[in-house]
Amino acid sequence: MRNEPIPDAAASEQPSLEDVRRFWDENPLWTGEGAAIPGTRAFFEEHSRVYHTDCFAGTLDERIFELPATSGRVLDLGCGIGFWLIEFWNRGFRNITGADLSPASLAIAAQRCALYGVDAELSEQNAEALTFPDGSFDHVNCQGVVHHTPDTRKAIMEIHRVLVPGGTASISVYFRNFALRNWTVLRPFARLAAMAGSRLEGRGREDIYRLDDADDIVRIYDGARNPIGKAYSEAEFIELLQPYFLIEKTYFHFFPARSLPFRIPRGLHRFLDHQLPFMVYFNLRRR
Repeated sequence: MRNEPIPDAAASEQPSLEDVRRFWDENPLWTGEGAAIPGTRAFFEEHSRVYHTDCFAGTLDERIFELPATSGRVLDLGCGIGFWLIEFWNRGFRNITGADLSPASLAIAAQRCALYGVDAELSEQNAEALTFPDGSFDHVNCQGVVHHTPDTRKAIMEIHRVLVPGGTASISVYFRNFALRNWTVLRPFARLAAMAGSRLEGRGREDIYRLDDADDIVRIYDGARNPIGKAYSEAEFIELLQPYFLIEKTYFHFFPARSLPFRIPRGLHRFLDHQLPFMVYFNLRRR
């Protein structure tokens, strides 16, 4: 499997889970990008607005919330600063647990929940070795998380373990799309785009369009010091999922329009969101 840790002496050279924890503690999601002070209502509103408009070209995909019933126990694994906790709460889910490796991120998530009246349990957890008993949850939401952990397969196995038999999950990871697969050819055009002003502000990513290696682009998207970021083809990630899950739906999103030096029409953004996506989403049922 491409991008997975190598199970031999070379594995010691791979970034560790502690490296991952340290990065996200020092760089919780959206900090270093927005103009508002982290933990304030303005900060959370700005983050939500950008998530809706950039990651989903204007409208959240409701397929992410296709659960058997709102009464189910939901785990938001890798909850970060709490975006999905609010979204599930707003759709009527009341038995929600948010789990993350980073205490700093959980602290901000707690502020978000308090501001928006969300009664979620928050828990510091390692996705590769969760402390929850078998069958603790009816649904696991895990958006853009397992591509940041050293052993993604272990995290998938843990999601399977903590679900009840027949339980559901929604998992998304970075997608090795046309641009990433053909970066060597497209690199000169990306550099022209950089000269025209294309960039990602904050977190040391300003020169992301000038990078030579597609894998570096994936990693640095979340910050220049991010130790792990992996992108998968659809087939590669399905190979990881199939021993543990039935795949019910696969869909794609995310064209980072905010990195462009000009605003593009909503219709064009939606077209690029579907035709040149950087995230692949899976609706799953536990085997």
